[in-house]
Amino acid sequence: MPSNLPIATAQCPVTADPRANGQQVRALMTRAYEGGARLVHFPEGMLSGYCKAQVKDWDTFDWSTLREELDATAAHAAKLDLWTVLGSCHRLTSPTRPHNSLYVISGQGVLIGRYDKRRLSNTEINDWYTPGTDPVVFEIDGFRFGCALCIEIHFPELFMEYERLGVDCVLFSAYAEDPIFGITAQAHAAINNMWLSLCTPTQCSHKLASALIGPDGYYLASATPGATSLVVSQLDRADPRYDVALRKARPWRASARLGDIYSGLKVDDARSKDRLSF
Repeated sequence: MPSNLPIATAQCPVTADPRANGQQVRALMTRAYEGGARLVHFPEGMLSGYCKAQVKDWDTFDWSTLREELDATAAHAAKLDLWTVLGSCHRLTSPTRPHNSLYVISGQGVLIGRYDKRRLSNTEINDWYTPGTDPVVFEIDGFRFGCALCIEIHFPELFMEYERLGVDCVLFSAYAEDPIFGITAQAHAAINNMWLSLCTPTQCSHKLASALIGPDGYYLASATPGATSLVVSQLDRADPRYDVALRKARPWRASARLGDIYSGLKVDDARSKDRLSF
């Protein structure tokens, strides 16, 4: 099994123009390729724009331009042999509202999966989007990835599910500027002993910059707040700083969560049962 994989986390402005967004995406894909990355990860709503901020009405949304930009981006991924995880809305049959999604495009330019946001906000579920239903897991060079979006950071069960599915790194995209998202992302990474790529647009980065968080919960690298930038980092299983997190804590915690290591040690002791005396 390979011990390392270079990935890139993007930070760029999201606009209301899918064509302008597509040009930005492909420029950063080229930069990621030149930096040696095997995968590049983009923010929530990157290609289409995000509801309320850039998208004001689905009835007037330019779906044909979005499709052209998706096709152009997939072709660019094939040209570069670069896996690309890209935030966008996904059109459903009218009058059903779209999904809020992450497209997973392989290095051959093939759409191999789509993650649809499962835990929508109150505004999203009432006015903008249709919720998804399933996790998405895919593999690159022996590393397993999962996906999550924005408010899902507040649902620890989703990250625990990815840990059970053997995911090494969660690609978390958000159109958000709340610093608590970063703190919570660190907690999920540390609790589940997995890498977490935190990806936000430039306009949110003054409070919540894009970053890669290690399986010990500490920041490995982060983007410059307020700037369009790209963080290229290694998922490195051989890094000594992750020996405890990956080789000791993660397998031990998986066993501890099952409870078997404790069940055989239960005692029938009066002093154990009496919780009202010293």
